[in-house]
Amino acid sequence: MGNPLTFNVAMEGTALHITNGDALTEKMKELDLPGQVVIWREMLCEGPCAKEVGNKEFIKLRKKFLKEYYDISAENYEEKFIPQLKALKAAKNFDYVVLWFEFDLFCHINMLAAISFFMEHKEQKPFFLVCSKKLKGETEHHPLSLLNLKQLQNHYNNKITLTPQDLEIALLIWELYCCNNPMPLKPQIKTTSNFEYLSSCIRAHIERFPNSNTGINSLERNVLKIIENQHISSENQLLGYALQYQGYYGYSDIQMQRLLNKISIFFVFENDRIVLNEKGRAAYDGKKNFYRDLKNDDWFGGVKMYDFLYEADSHRLLKL
Repeated sequence: MGNPLTFNVAMEGTALHITNGDALTEKMKELDLPGQVVIWREMLCEGPCAKEVGNKEFIKLRKKFLKEYYDISAENYEEKFIPQLKALKAAKNFDYVVLWFEFDLFCHINMLAAISFFMEHKEQKPFFLVCSKKLKGETEHHPLSLLNLKQLQNHYNNKITLTPQDLEIALLIWELYCCNNPMPLKPQIKTTSNFEYLSSCIRAHIERFPNSNTGINSLERNVLKIIENQHISSENQLLGYALQYQGYYGYSDIQMQRLLNKISIFFVFENDRIVLNEKGRAAYDGKKNFYRDLKNDDWFGGVKMYDFLYEADSHRLLKL
């Protein structure tokens, strides 16, 4: 997929690199690639979002959410994220854009927002994606920031050409993520694009809404499954397992810790290990619905998490 001619022409010019964070940026700089670098320091897979990235409403929503749920101050946001937005808006004298983002939901939502912001403020340029996809000979995904320089260079050499149609798909998915109805996202799972993992990320997002039978979502149930199947001797070990085996979500440690705090009603420490209590057993076995016990004011983009239910049998969302 993609247009090799576009790729060859673009590579003769200068790049604008948009990276998914500081760790990858430091590693990427060791490759000594030419071009400007902008770092995307956000976590838009959680909390409310406005479609127009960087406008007053967007910034107000994000500052309030990050302060309330993660104790990240408005000053920190102004220092870390806003200057990077301004740098992206002011960038010039480049011929193409290289996106450096992982395969997971965390990175994909940030990537969609970055594309949306760029397309709103800059003239269209050729786009390429460096993603933590499995390359030939590899058996599992590895985060880009954890690759050695030879591996990272290999990913860069094999970067994916994004077509104008891919960018239109990205804009649509971002718009749908920010609207107050997640149902139109479901059909987008079948959309074909050069974003190899976008369909999996949309599916993972839809399964973040509470299950219609149990009231817990896919990620929360996965933690209960880990407790059931592994010998977990501490909450720190549980956090490690939850981070390692979270599939397509890509949550950070602070996000996963908040999730563990939320579902701590389901487990106890007993005989030197963490086990499911009576509620946890009922939730894991699907014997009781805990929607009311867990309901809070969490948002995903433009919608409240507990305004919709995920029906596992039909793989669809239901409006409450």
